[in-house]
Formats: sequence, C-alpha cells, structure tokens
Amino acid sequence: MSTERHDPSAALRAARLARGMTLRDLAAKTGIAYSTLSKIENGKMGITYDKLHRLALGLEIDVAELVAPEVSAEDEGGILGRRSVNRAGNWLGAVTERYSHHYPAAELLNKLMVPIVIDVQARSIEELGGLVKHEGEEFLLVISGSMELHSSLYAPLALNAGDSVYFDSGMGHGYVRTSDAPCKVISVCAGKGIQRFADAAWHERGSDPQR
Repeated sequence: MSTERHDPSAALRAARLARGMTLRDLAAKTGIAYSTLSKIENGKMGITYDKLHRLALGLEIDVAELVAPEVSAEDEGGILGRRSVNRAGNWLGAVTERYSHHYPAAELLNKLMVPIVIDVQARSIEELGGLVKHEGEEFLLVISGSMELHSSLYAPLALNAGDSVYFDSGMGHGYVRTSDAPCKVISVCAGKGIQRFADAAWHERGSDPQR
C-alpha cells in the first residue's frame, strides 16, 4: 500500500498564488509570521492544526484543500489486522493557546477516521479564531464539563457530559466551553485529508510517524 503523502507546502503556495497574494499579504491576514510562512512553503517546517486552521480562514478555503492527499486505487482497498494501543496519559498531543488536542493511534497512516481527545478551552468563537470546516463527517461525545457546538448552519447547540452529536464537518464549526470546570470531549473525524490533522501533531514536536 502506498504511504506517499500529499504536500501541503505546495498546496499552500498554489492556493496563495491563485488568489494573487504575496507571503506578506498572507502573513498580515493570518497573523502568522512571514518567516514562518516562507519555511512552510519551502518544506522546512511542518504545518500544525492551528496554522492549518488560520491559513484556511485567511485563504477562504476548506482545510481539505491544503491537506487532502491524492488517493490511488491501491489505497482504496483498506488494511486488515493493524491496530494501535495507547495507554492512559501517553497520547501524542498538540497544545496552543486556543486548544489542547491529543491523538490516539497517531502513528497509523491513511486512517479512515481520526480520533481526537480535546480539552475545550476557548470561551467564544472569537477566542477560537473562527469556525473551521473540512470535508467529511464528525462525531462528538462530551466526556466532562459542558460546551456549545457553534456552526454556520445551526444555532449554538448546548452539550453536557454524556451528550453526543454527529454532524457534517463540511459546514463551519467550532467548540466553545460554557462550564467553569474543564471540558473534555472525544471527536472522531472522517473524510478526505483528515489524516493530516493527526500528522500535524507529530510535526508539532518534530517527529515523523513513518520513522
């Protein structure tokens, strides 16, 4: 089975040029430093989930346009017998001021779905940095605390511990914490290019799941 990955740096450059934007234009629009954008486009720096989100908003495109791999015929056959075990407290994580994500099974490539354990921290969509969207579907289960699911098509949905929702992640969406106590959720994402979200966590700490 092929493990060749889509190159997000080339996709970023193509999307930027298609909109007639310079690196400095994109830096001003996203708040990401010019030097950082230059390193990303030249393949010298990995793209974290936070930066993917901000770049997609700045370019006014779906995240999937930056991360979706080209799937070959042999990639469509699936894999039998593989598994990944993660012990408590030993999940790969990515932490920013906006969120804290943990990625079980992060080392498995070309997954059909990506599970994410999220500590919801943002108190507003503004604090979150805007809604994000990606091709596919998403299942969300609240483990503790309470939150609201904001989206581009529906009114904010209040969710408490034990509540769950399954939704089209192609619409803009974002998680906002409403409880004083910490809010932890499990999100399972499925769709084109979703593997890159997990890969981004490895880049966050300078590792590569293929090694």
